[in-house]
Amino acid sequence: MITSADNDKLKTIRKLQQKRWRTKLGLFSAEGEDLIRPDAEFVLRSGIDVEPELLDAVSTLGSGTRVIGVYKQRWAEPTGDLLVYLHGVEDPGNVGTIIRSAHALADATVVLGPGGADPYSPKAVRASMGSIFERPPARASLDQLDGHKIALDANAERELRDVDVTGPVVLVLGSERGELPPGVEGVRIPVHADSLNVAMAATVALYEVANRMAADG
Repeated sequence: MITSADNDKLKTIRKLQQKRWRTKLGLFSAEGEDLIRPDAEFVLRSGIDVEPELLDAVSTLGSGTRVIGVYKQRWAEPTGDLLVYLHGVEDPGNVGTIIRSAHALADATVVLGPGGADPYSPKAVRASMGSIFERPPARASLDQLDGHKIALDANAERELRDVDVTGPVVLVLGSERGELPPGVEGVRIPVHADSLNVAMAATVALYEVANRMAADG
């Protein structure tokens, strides 16, 4: 059992809380029993592999944790009939939630453009609830993607339900205060409030588009 904070595995987990180390090592950490997978580089369990207080000290959860696994980052190819492109979405919780929704509703890949949050940050990994393993994200610029590029825009005139989605579709999502990239067709989701959080909007749009594509397919 690990009894020293100077243990190399604990040091690695501490490093992985920083993006520069995640990028350098090509690794990420996941906390909690629901996120543990058999292909881990290593797993530390509280009271079994490591003293509980030592594992709590490297946890990103306020209440501590019972298990942490470390994994290799995986990146998918940006292919498929439906892709979700994130343009400057900076909140890691939103990024992780969108990865979860894309997997659950459309089995679709989320493509990260420049300037967004790291999908392998602890908060994003937790928000994905395991979908980061099943549907790893991709990296590309928007002009590298083929398909009808539809951007959610609360100020657009056309509604999402009125747009043709028979071909390959790239659903483009930006930050709530940022500008959308050029060359996309803006559409809106009609709501009674001023707007939807980007992760909520993504979930609604994915349900709509995936169901319509399935019906047409």
